[in-house]
Formats: sequence, structure tokens, C-alpha cells
Amino acid sequence: MKIHMKAALVTVILLLSTLTIAQDLTDPMLYRKDFKDISGKNTVSITSYEKNGKHFVYAGGVGNVDVFQIDAEGILTPVSNHELYKQKGPARGMVANHINGTDFLFIANKYGNVIETFKIEDNGSLKQVALVEDTSETHLGVAITLQVVHMKNASYLFIGGLEETPGLSSFKIHDNGELTHVQSIKDTDELHTDGIIGMFIHEVKGKTYLYTSGFQDNGVSSFRINEDGTFKNVNNIDDNTTDRYLTGAYPVTGATIGDNHYVVVGHRHHKYYEQNGFIKNTDFYYHGDGVSVFKVNRKGALVPHFVLKDDETTKLQGQTRIEVVSVTEDSAIFAVGTRDDASIQLLRLDAEGQLSPLNYLETGFPIYYGLRALEIDGKNLLVAGSMSFELNKVASYEIAPKIEREGKMLRHIVNLKYTEDATEKQVDEAVQTFLNLKNTIPEIVDIEWGKNDSTEGHSDGFTHTFVITFNDEHGREKYLFHKTHLNLVKKVGPIIGGVLVTDFWTDKE
Repeated sequence: MKIHMKAALVTVILLLSTLTIAQDLTDPMLYRKDFKDISGKNTVSITSYEKNGKHFVYAGGVGNVDVFQIDAEGILTPVSNHELYKQKGPARGMVANHINGTDFLFIANKYGNVIETFKIEDNGSLKQVALVEDTSETHLGVAITLQVVHMKNASYLFIGGLEETPGLSSFKIHDNGELTHVQSIKDTDELHTDGIIGMFIHEVKGKTYLYTSGFQDNGVSSFRINEDGTFKNVNNIDDNTTDRYLTGAYPVTGATIGDNHYVVVGHRHHKYYEQNGFIKNTDFYYHGDGVSVFKVNRKGALVPHFVLKDDETTKLQGQTRIEVVSVTEDSAIFAVGTRDDASIQLLRLDAEGQLSPLNYLETGFPIYYGLRALEIDGKNLLVAGSMSFELNKVASYEIAPKIEREGKMLRHIVNLKYTEDATEKQVDEAVQTFLNLKNTIPEIVDIEWGKNDSTEGHSDGFTHTFVITFNDEHGREKYLFHKTHLNLVKKVGPIIGGVLVTDFWTDKE
């Protein structure tokens, strides 16, 4: 009897542990977990890969590619950093995949006009094993986007970008990571392959289809991929001035919910760009920002289905990356990174293909393609970076049930101790610099400060305390990554002997 009871108890424990694996994302919110410096100058592409039970994050931009290990709590640990071909870059369209026993990271070296193949070592670091340069027959110049496609007998890498002679190319991936050209098609007035910044694949009734966004030619295209890596156009959807939002078509992703295949497309409208010659067609019309949903029919063609328009309750201006957070039998959750709203907006796609907004977090920095979703031990995480040359960091977030904070305000407590060789003048200047943050960061409601006056003997040498008040978590994020705050950290860092930071929520006064 005791044995049966013990077995039953073990069964219950196992069942409960299984039930806690998946988080309840009925009303999800983003919570920052960590941030780390990068060796590169900015971040315009992020991907991740699991190897031997460890999860690695790859962040690239101008400069080196940084490698981090990330755990289920979202803590980032630096592993290594790696130079690109000719020290060019920026690294764009990074994708990691398993090819016949070997793990590879493929990188589009945007201004190096090459595609680089790196082998992923056991510790997550990289070793370059192959490189293919652009030719007159291919479209690798200013490459932006890569997509690995697995067919029955081989795998292929599809490549697109912002080349002067734009188009779409496919390459066969060999077991050693080398690439050989299969097919290229030049852009036409019908195709949307001028400025491919997003690609996604669906399998429909055993056939594989690729979907591309045309940033310069304002639309989306679909292609049928054959077993030998060749491909053929299926259909094309143009922008219009009424119910479509495809000017500056940018990120492309999708989900299969039940029997329905959906493609989700974002855009960064051309109005957000300086008219200095980069935008080819300046005769554009702006009627708002929106995220578009297309339904895939049985022939793999795209059919316009739904649009979620941006309004005063959402943060969808300048969509540059859309990541799939989770997919269930009746819905999918997406994270939209924006450059002009400098936010991450969560959206839900239901089984009928309708998008609805969830919560958002103002990150405090513009996101330019650098956003990645991953799941570790049942926890949904995001890693984001910024195109800004001033930030030089990547940040991690957990997507978890929203904590109700209506009527609350946030206190941010910073305790400092200074080095023994810091002069009184230096300390006074550091204090004033800290107080001046209120003049440049409008999200700061108030700053209080004072010198430690405790006589209990538990201050651990901390001498100065600053209490900063924010109305919400958005204010804290904007403060943390604000240029003035980052400059303060650099300026006073040499005389700081220790830092202790704590935050808490309290009722609004």
C-alpha cells in the first residue's frame, strides 16, 4: 500500500512539473532580465541556437559578431566574438541550422558582399569554414536576408537583399558548409524581390513555399521550391492606398494554426527615411502603419486576409522584426520590434487569422531587425539589440503573465560607494551629474538623494543613495538606456567603488 501511495505521489509530482512547463500567456507582458555589452558597434541581427542542451545567442552588426550563452532566467554570459570577412559587415540575416551532422551559422556580410559559413563549436564559439562571393549571376551584394530550406535529399540557402541589381538566389548547402549556386532570378515589375528584408516558409500538402517582402517595390511574393532547390513564382501582392500596408515591406513570418497557414508581414513606411536617394520611389502615400495577415491557399499563393492598424493604444510605427513567441492549437503570439516607436509590441493571431494587440514595452532604444525569440525550460524569452551606435548592448526579456500595477509607481534605488582616491570635487560633480538626469530624461518623475546616515553598521561602505521615481516600467527602460544615463556611467565609472541597485513598486501618492 505504501509503495502504491509513493508511486502515486511521484506521478502527481511529475504531472504538476509537466503542467508548469508551459506559461500562461493569456495576458502576457515583457520583463527585462539582463543586458550585456557587445564588442561590436551596434546590433542589426540576432539569432540563437541550441547545442548539447545549451542555448547560444549570436548578435551581429557593424564590427564583430558576439556570442553569448543564455539560461532559462534570461541571464546572458559572454562566450566569444568573431571578425567578419575584410572586417566589413554589418552582419545581417544570421541563421543557424543543422546540416547532416554539423551545426552552422550563416551570415550575410552586407558590405563585404559575401555569405560566410561558420561552424558552431561545442561551446558556441564560431569557426569560419566557407565563404561565397557575389558574382554577376547571383544577388549577394548588400545581402540582408537568409533562409534555410530543408528538402528531402538536400538543404538550400535562399538569399536576398538590397543589391543594385536585386533578385533572389538559392544555393545548395554541402556537408562542409560550402555553398554552390543553384538558381537566381532578377527582380521584375511583377516580383517583390527588390530589397528582400524578410523571408518565411510554409509546407502545404507536402509542397514547400517561400514568401518574400520587397522593401523597395512595396509588396510580397510567393515561390514554390522544388526538390533540387530551384524555384518558381506563384503570386505577388502589391501595396495600395486603401486597405494594404506594404510600403517598405520588411519583416515576414507566419504560423500554422489548425489547418490554416498564415503569413504575417510588417513594414517600415518610406516616410520614416530621409529622402536622400536610398528610397527609389519617392512618390509614396501614407495612410498609417499596420501589420498584415495573408492566408495561404492550397496552391501556396498569398491571399490578403486581415490588417491590424496602429493606433494610440499600440506601438507599431516602423516595424523591423516580427518573431514568433509561441504557437498553440488555436492561436499564436508574435513580438513586433519597432524602430520608430522603440518598443516591442506583443500580438495574438487567432485561428481565424485575426490579429489583436496585447501588451507592449517601450525598450528605450530603436530596434532595427535585431530581435530573437526563444524558449528555454518552458520560459519564453526575447533578446533584442539596437542599431544605435551609442547603446553597445543587448538585452534579454521574459514574456510572462502581466502583473497588475494600476495605481502604482516605481522606485529605483541606487546606492553608491566611491573609490578611496576619489576627490571631494569628483564626488560632488558625480552627484550633480546624477541629479541633472532629470533635466534630460522626461520619464523621471523625481530624484531624491542623500548621504548615508545609518549607524547600524550594515551599510557595507555605501555612502550615497539616490531614489528615482517612475510612473511605469516604460520610464525605467527609457532612463536605463538613455544617452545621458549611459554617458554618466562612462564618466563616473572610474571613481565608483561599488553599486547596489534595488527597485520596488508602491502606491501612487
